[in-house]
Amino acid sequence: MSYKEMFDEQLIRTQLEGNSEEIIFENVAAHLENLGFVNEGYLNGIVTRERQFPTGLITQHLNIALPHSEPEYVEKPFVYIARLKDEITVKQMGDSQDMGVKDLFFLGIKDPKEQVGLLQAFMELFMKEKFVAKYVAEQDKTKIYELFIQNI
Repeated sequence: MSYKEMFDEQLIRTQLEGNSEEIIFENVAAHLENLGFVNEGYLNGIVTRERQFPTGLITQHLNIALPHSEPEYVEKPFVYIARLKDEITVKQMGDSQDMGVKDLFFLGIKDPKEQVGLLQAFMELFMKEKFVAKYVAEQDKTKIYELFIQNI
């Protein structure tokens, strides 16, 4: 499966409300479960994994988080784009320091071998100033979808 196939316009939410990581995770997990992308263990799986292996990432142009769970909770591979209305605090990858983030990309990976490559693809994407500027400026879900499909 190519990374492009993991994107779905119905999995893009802008102005998502929630004042904590837990609330955002609950909201996203419920949406994904309703659409059949994950099973009922996903919320617990993502919370548990994030505690053990935080996914906040400070890039040169934008702070992001890349939460993901164990593959057994994923029914169909996906990338879920959640742009928050207000910044929340997450833990940084590597050192678990607190950091602020408004952009979370939930990665639904079925094949564990694809995890490292997808994480690298996101890191490379968010090191590109022009891509980040376009992403941050865009509010239209269709255009956000197209931006990722053209660049991932």
